[in-house]
Amino acid sequence: MITIRAYQKQDASRAMEIWNEVVREGVAFPQVEELTEQEAHGFFSSQSYTGVAVDSETGEVVGLYILHPNNVGRCGHIGNTSYAVRSDKRGLHIGEQLVKDSLVMAARLGFRLMQFNAVVAANVHALHLYERLGFTQLGRIPKGFRMKDGHYEDIILLYIEL
Repeated sequence: MITIRAYQKQDASRAMEIWNEVVREGVAFPQVEELTEQEAHGFFSSQSYTGVAVDSETGEVVGLYILHPNNVGRCGHIGNTSYAVRSDKRGLHIGEQLVKDSLVMAARLGFRLMQFNAVVAANVHALHLYERLGFTQLGRIPKGFRMKDGHYEDIILLYIEL
């Protein structure tokens, strides 16, 4: 069973490993630089909220999300979230649990909408999940994401009212 709770300092190393795994894969996050041990806690604790998915039986952190404003000032009521699931735990609906939790937490924190700026079009599982959860596609930016192998993929913009 998976439970989702607030990030704690002792999660920094495991959360960093999961985050960096997605960065290394080069097919979903825009970052190219991995977090260092020194940066990890600051990064995760500086978000509006970081949620971690924990395997209740083992106590292992198996996924996470970061939630923060998509913009500032007059657009600060729009949230943005990134999700990461450990590669050996993918396909177990942990990502879906993280997305659902992030939407509840975003509303609780006062966000009125959630916007995703750059879902890679090749990430069909995420796109299907977002569609099933009620997200609306805003548009497509041709060749907006450079994949690790150097080719470019379209990115999809989505939003949902909270």
